[in-house]
Amino acid sequence: MGMTLRVVVPPHPLIGHWLSVLREASTPSALYGTAMAELGRWLSYEALRDWLPHRTIPIGAYGGPTEGQVVDASVPLLVVPMLRAGLGLWQGAQGVLPAAQVAHVGLAREPAAAEPDWYLDTLPAAISDRSGLLIFTAQIASGANLAALLERLRALGVQGRRLRVVTAVAANPGLKLLGERFPELTIYSACIDPELDSASGQLRPGIGNPEQRLFAGLGPDSAYFPGGA
Repeated sequence: MGMTLRVVVPPHPLIGHWLSVLREASTPSALYGTAMAELGRWLSYEALRDWLPHRTIPIGAYGGPTEGQVVDASVPLLVVPMLRAGLGLWQGAQGVLPAAQVAHVGLAREPAAAEPDWYLDTLPAAISDRSGLLIFTAQIASGANLAALLERLRALGVQGRRLRVVTAVAANPGLKLLGERFPELTIYSACIDPELDSASGQLRPGIGNPEQRLFAGLGPDSAYFPGGA
């Protein structure tokens, strides 16, 4: 049986609440940032539920010796926020994963360009074959920029169960592209939107332009697709 893209939409009322705050067009920038951070926190909990390495240790409890579970710090975890809007999700997830190594990447894409412009890439030259990797992207629109990052990681030997993606919302066209090229991938999202606006490239109903809304209107150059990954 062939592998198929796995998209997990956790049925948690707090995830639904914060997604609604992002969707509301009148939500001010500061509250929008809070909602994005909260989604980063809750979706990270879900993404790590069956994935974060842990081990059993002896504990000298008050009532006598027992055993407990702790995160296995010997297994490295690399976090990759996609700039700039992916930082909003990572802000909330950082409290869940305070010891994770962080590498930032920034990709922009002109409408007619076949390949994105990598304006920032701090990925390590080599990634341990024991390391897990968690990508934070504010939304998945066409999926093209995220696919470019995944190709780069595949060249570094990172794919399959070692890799997961956290996003606030994903559009069906982007998921279709990712499913065709990376069927082993697992994505955690607050919602799946059915379509993209043909003129703007934005998700519908969507959460607006995350970069502009997070950073008070200081979005990317208008020549680039708005905030899409």
